[in-house]
Amino acid sequence: MEFESIPGVGAKTADALAELDDPETALQQGDVLTLMDAPGVSEGRAAAIARGAIRKRHDDPGGLLATEQARDLYESVLALLQERAVTTYAEKRLETLYPATTQSRIEEVRASVEAALKREPTPELREALANVAPLESPSGLRVRERCLATTDAERYAAAREAIPELSAEVVDDGHDIEELARSYATVIVLDETFAGSDFTGDVRVLPDALESPGDVVPERLLAFFAENRERLLAAARVHEESGLEPPLDLDALTDGLARVDEDGTIVGDEELERLTTAVDDLDAAVGTAESVANDHLRAAIKERDVTIEGQDFLSLVEQGARVDSLLSRELDDEFDAALEKARNYLTESLALTDHESELADHVFSGEPTFPVSRRDDAVSRLNTELTSARDRRSAELKADLADDLAALKTPAEELVRNALELDVELAIAAFARDFDCTMPEFVGDATGAEGDDDADATPGFEIEGGRSPILDVEFAAVEPVDYSVDGVTLLSGVNSGGKTSLLDLVGLIVIAAQMGLPVPAERVQLSRFTELHYYAKSQGTLDAGAFESTLRDFGDLVAGADGRLVLVDELESITEPGASAKIIAGILEALDRQGATAVFVSHLAREIRDAAGVDVAVDGIEAVGLVDGELKVDRSPVKDHLARSTPELIVEKLADDADDADFYDSLLEKF
Repeated sequence: MEFESIPGVGAKTADALAELDDPETALQQGDVLTLMDAPGVSEGRAAAIARGAIRKRHDDPGGLLATEQARDLYESVLALLQERAVTTYAEKRLETLYPATTQSRIEEVRASVEAALKREPTPELREALANVAPLESPSGLRVRERCLATTDAERYAAAREAIPELSAEVVDDGHDIEELARSYATVIVLDETFAGSDFTGDVRVLPDALESPGDVVPERLLAFFAENRERLLAAARVHEESGLEPPLDLDALTDGLARVDEDGTIVGDEELERLTTAVDDLDAAVGTAESVANDHLRAAIKERDVTIEGQDFLSLVEQGARVDSLLSRELDDEFDAALEKARNYLTESLALTDHESELADHVFSGEPTFPVSRRDDAVSRLNTELTSARDRRSAELKADLADDLAALKTPAEELVRNALELDVELAIAAFARDFDCTMPEFVGDATGAEGDDDADATPGFEIEGGRSPILDVEFAAVEPVDYSVDGVTLLSGVNSGGKTSLLDLVGLIVIAAQMGLPVPAERVQLSRFTELHYYAKSQGTLDAGAFESTLRDFGDLVAGADGRLVLVDELESITEPGASAKIIAGILEALDRQGATAVFVSHLAREIRDAAGVDVAVDGIEAVGLVDGELKVDRSPVKDHLARSTPELIVEKLADDADDADFYDSLLEKF
């Protein structure tokens, strides 16, 4: 696939996509999660790329949202969906839903939505989703007890790139390798020429190590699971709460995660814990053992009377003996006992094995002295032994755990993917339930294109029990509206009667339907439109330049209006009423010739109808009357009815209430 042929993808993004393992499959499936793995591609950017790839796959030119007001309505629908998502991923994934103009894309989404509507967004499920997020690849991992060694400069460079977690060293011969083995617990030699050589320490000749870095650095896989522990556990809980079939054994995953700490350290192994504690506590334990020995000698000296004959004293002094030597004959047994206590304490406090205890015995040995002091060389040897044993044990356990977890990595990724996609479905389900939605029925392409389902159906829409979710009132308080239109229609009605809200509802339903979503109504039939042109009410009379620009926009519109839905709110406000009526009449004539579907809200419906050279339908939102100064309105338009205006209703009320109604009756006759 030519990545730059995807709408919105340039050369830099195409290069980033090329670094993915299977970018074509990800693009074909609109797989936002995989696209996010491309360098520099954020969640939002991945959603935009996926949307472009979907359009290309369905050969969808897009463009339904032809005006700013139409785009605002789409943003409103999208916001209502995103508000019901728990995860940031789902919010971005929902952005791949766009109002399509091709039947194949609409049907594709409708199929997935049908499944989503069966979901139940329970509080427990939403709580579990709160901790689910796309998995992260650990960065900056360093393993310091192992290194790579090679005599070849090119292999050295390859080693640094393939296994950056380990130090890599260039060596000349076996002697250099021996030196490295004194500094590292394990040395991995990459040159086959050293196979069969006898080295001191843990030296492994692995010429193929760069081809399977996971075997050399099991910490890489462990860090993945450790880094994503909470996400994985949350995704497992989502599967349990929702009844989704997990792609792996959840108990095996939980057990594996329990064996590795947040920083990738193996936990739960008694021998590793013993060795780790021994290394950490060695210096303190040696210091305490010294105190044990010296306390014993100090007490022994205090309790005994030491007598030295004069001749013995003179002989010892002549030999240059120290006071310790003068006392040694008297305290030999106590000194041995003190050293034994020190050794026992060191062995017991660090839980040393027999072999380790033999090394520990050398920490306190030699000629009698007071105070007793450690032998630093022996402490160093013991520390080296314990550290090496700890690192070997840790490496073995990491390798074993990595072997167990390796088979779980791919299904674990699927586990999280399923949970995140479920959040998308739950958002759609919540949207449908919160706004009493139903799936709309498409009755053909508004262009009547050959080969389209119901291509001969009259272009338009029919809404029963529609309620707008974007009004500034509680949705439960919104009055349901019935309305249907085919061809071009004028919508009349009193001020604040709901004409603008009705246009919003029509536009919103068309957009949601062509996104493949359920719509807020009891029943909807509609054509599939190529473009939605929605023009909001002007804020006042336009100057000459702006008026000319607006007319140019409508000139472009009527030049190619086939398959379009046009919604216009009080266009007459752009200029003088007399001129406005003639202009709107001309626009409606052109749209009628094109076979377009259009609804124009206007207070000049009578004048426009009279000025038009074709029959223009006029519908009206009728006010029942005035109650306590407030309009009582039937929000559903009456077909083929010119609704009375607010002034007419007020005059009628005055005529009914006045004792002398001649004046008001004469005014009423003017309407």
